[in-house]
Amino acid sequence: MAYIYPAPGVTGSEVTLTLSDNSGTLTGDLVMPALQDVTVNAANDVFTWTQLDETAKLQVATTSTNSLAMNLVLDQDTFFGTGAAGTLAGQGLFDSSVNKTLVDFDLFLGKTSSGGAGKTLSGSGYITGLAPTVSADAPVWVSPITITVTGEYTVA
Repeated sequence: MAYIYPAPGVTGSEVTLTLSDNSGTLTGDLVMPALQDVTVNAANDVFTWTQLDETAKLQVATTSTNSLAMNLVLDQDTFFGTGAAGTLAGQGLFDSSVNKTLVDFDLFLGKTSSGGAGKTLSGSGYITGLAPTVSADAPVWVSPITITVTGEYTVA
């Protein structure tokens, strides 16, 4: 068995998230630095009903709701953009959310425990759920970020 084994700080083994503009109007990729955690959600909705001739409810799976949820320590350039016109990195996460920019994402899950090649989860979605916080106990700005996926994930 080969477990997915991201190794923080080990080049080529760590979890990485890369964003690019889906429409093609913005050039360049935005690699997300300082990820604290990532959660991949793939939840099928279920339609439930009751019938008079059954003793239990009946259910059928319907469409899936997919999203990536993560927390990241904020980097000023990543969050607010570098100001470089016409690039996703120039726009940053905040403006990408405000402007409702459809982004493509590639999430590299890490290599396997046996040293095998890792898998990359890809898709398209919108950046939502920004809520930066800072406190005396956590004296750097940290924000949850959600990418609400439109359509299916692909695995490569």
